[in-house]
Amino acid sequence: MTDTNQKTRRNSQDKIVIFDTTLRDGEQSPGASMTLSEKLQVAEVLDEMGVDVIEAGFPIASNGDFEAVMEIAKIVKNSVVCGLSRASNKDIDRAGEALAPAKQSRIHTFISTSPLHMKYKLQMEPEAVLEAVTQSVTRARKYTDNVEWSAEDATRTDHDFLCSCVEAAIKAGATTINIPDTVGYTVPEEYYELIKMLIDKVPGADDVILSTHCHNDLGLAVANSLAGVRAGARQIECTINGMGERAGNAALEEVVMGMDTRSDVLPFWTNVDPVHITKASRLVSAVSGFPVQYNKAIVGQNAFAHESGIHQDGMLKNNQTYEIMTPESVGLRASSLVMGKHSGRHAFKEKLKDLGYELGDNAFQEAFQRFKDLADKKKQVFDEDLIALVDDEVSSENAPIKLVSLTVYAGTGGPQKATVTLDVEGEETTRESGGDGPVDAIFNAIRDIVPHEARLPLYQVMAVTEGTDAQADVMVRLEQDGFTATGRSADTDTMVASAKAYIGALNGMIARQEKAVGSNLSAI
Repeated sequence: MTDTNQKTRRNSQDKIVIFDTTLRDGEQSPGASMTLSEKLQVAEVLDEMGVDVIEAGFPIASNGDFEAVMEIAKIVKNSVVCGLSRASNKDIDRAGEALAPAKQSRIHTFISTSPLHMKYKLQMEPEAVLEAVTQSVTRARKYTDNVEWSAEDATRTDHDFLCSCVEAAIKAGATTINIPDTVGYTVPEEYYELIKMLIDKVPGADDVILSTHCHNDLGLAVANSLAGVRAGARQIECTINGMGERAGNAALEEVVMGMDTRSDVLPFWTNVDPVHITKASRLVSAVSGFPVQYNKAIVGQNAFAHESGIHQDGMLKNNQTYEIMTPESVGLRASSLVMGKHSGRHAFKEKLKDLGYELGDNAFQEAFQRFKDLADKKKQVFDEDLIALVDDEVSSENAPIKLVSLTVYAGTGGPQKATVTLDVEGEETTRESGGDGPVDAIFNAIRDIVPHEARLPLYQVMAVTEGTDAQADVMVRLEQDGFTATGRSADTDTMVASAKAYIGALNGMIARQEKAVGSNLSAI
């Protein structure tokens, strides 16, 4: 990095606060529910990578959300821990209670301000909404002096009314004002002008931090967020892998690396250490069951892959010909270690570090044993095999339902059937069932052990690597009563991967239903 860039980074006026909402907005993605232990893992990684604010959840939503926010508040060392609340005393009090153990806390309260939302969602007149802004921020200030206020559906709000609401929030004590593009409706030029208008027109806007929160319905979330920063916003709300409602949110890895790579036209800086990006991306993908698309910017499997002969020739001569950033800069470290059945624990641990993983002792031992089992089956163990293996280990850890054993009878000689043994919260149960093919038989046996009415809208099988000994990466999606959950698993035996993926989806369904008991909430 040049001396000029170092000087730019010391300019506090150009510092961008990174507000990560993976554990709140990201978890609202259908099927992306995480267990408490998984949320704690994600929070630790976000804290380690230098995220300024971690939005840990929506405490009023359920007892599970409340517990998650409180437990995250206890373990986070450096980041501000934030809880979301609507503009009601009950919501705000619940958030304040959950955040009590945090070293640094923030309450994030919001209310809709667009004519469409006020009329049909809130059924409130503008005057009542304006009064609720003042009351909610005032209430939140009783718990913390770090209060964020958001105008839900701000980009479809009348400008004069938006200015009045922002002014009221500032006067009541809000220190951060968020201007969400809740439905991904705006475009960069329009969003730039909106932020600039607020800075120019609203008294006190210079004394608070303006924030962006852009959804990706038109594929413009990152572009809109950076346009807001150029206009004067100094906080970006984002998620790992761009997770979130509908098409998702601005992706943390993209906004961070966009500013890092193009500091010549985006002279801003963040506290995020980008070498943790790959690790965070893979962890979130594993615990949520949401795969990262191969051509996803920064963290996709093909983000640093080159197949074209012309590209390969250029890379061999100078990697800057086709790479605007290095794989190492985002935590993809090159390695000469070739993994196989003779590899030991030390080499395996170093390889995992190179791939962005650091496992605890128990998880490492289990992963190592699975690696040795895999190496006995495959001639060569690729990085992609290890990633699939470890992701599968992480996602199944502490799950209430686990696969113990599976036997399948298939072929042309008779009816297909499967014998499945599951560990359900510590108790093993075995069932045999038939079906229209081996996969159907497996799923029927699981349903016999764990009765449910969930339907199967998606069953997908992909090869992790090439060859007949490749691991099968199976994705299963279940739906029931408006709830959706996704499970993924990889194994050289497609039937085993199918069973584990189905069980993963079932665990996710159970967690999502438990979380949502008694709640019917929406948020920005």
